[in-house]
Amino acid sequence: MSSHRPPTDLFRLDGRVAVVTGASSGLGATFAVALAEAGADVVVTARRADRLAEVAAEVAETGRRCVTVVGDVSNPDDCAAVARAAVEQLGRLDVLVNNAGTASAGPALRADPAVFETVLQVNLAGAHHMAQAAAREMVKGKNGGSIVNISSTLGLAGSDVPQAAYSASKAGLLGLTRDLAMQWTGRYGIRVNALAPGFFPSELTASLLESDKGLAGVVARTPMRRVGRPEELIGPLLLLASDAGSYITGSTLAVDGGWSLH
Repeated sequence: MSSHRPPTDLFRLDGRVAVVTGASSGLGATFAVALAEAGADVVVTARRADRLAEVAAEVAETGRRCVTVVGDVSNPDDCAAVARAAVEQLGRLDVLVNNAGTASAGPALRADPAVFETVLQVNLAGAHHMAQAAAREMVKGKNGGSIVNISSTLGLAGSDVPQAAYSASKAGLLGLTRDLAMQWTGRYGIRVNALAPGFFPSELTASLLESDKGLAGVVARTPMRRVGRPEELIGPLLLLASDAGSYITGSTLAVDGGWSLH
């Protein structure tokens, strides 16, 4: 008999613990529930306690444990507290999904420097702080790990919608992904990859996709002629988070219906 695991088992996360930032709604909530359905216990973190409680209840319905931690990824101390909570309350930390993000749209000539800096602080510096905190616990645990940074198709290609801060932060996150992979994979067994979603329904895209003109523009540029469905990110996420992607590091996987091909 073959000693290999069945292919579908490679995507399982039984016995592992995952942290999801920005998990209070939208894609973050989808990611948290999907990881639990794949067998992981989950730590969810965001700034809105009431929303986190709702997500935790959804995770609990899968039969997995869930810990909620209210925090802001732009604060390194909050990130350290999230990583500690995973280890202290669930026993270990194996997977980090760096999903927390914010956005600001408008002409660059009129951009408020403070707003620009805030977007970079959350989307880029926050991802670094959380990756650093998680990796420190992964190194202590000596089990390796997987970090999945949620970038964007706007980190890969230009857009008609003016949002320089967001695009810069998401492109920067791809550079951060490559550098952390170089530093941590060979030495510590921590794989670091990025997902670059295209346009999916979420709080950040609501104003664009709920506009007839905005939606039409996105669809016209997308070879698949539609926006994405949240569940279409689950397979790519599990690939990078699980043993199914054990030979993948430093990579960016675009899940955008072909939008970034232009």
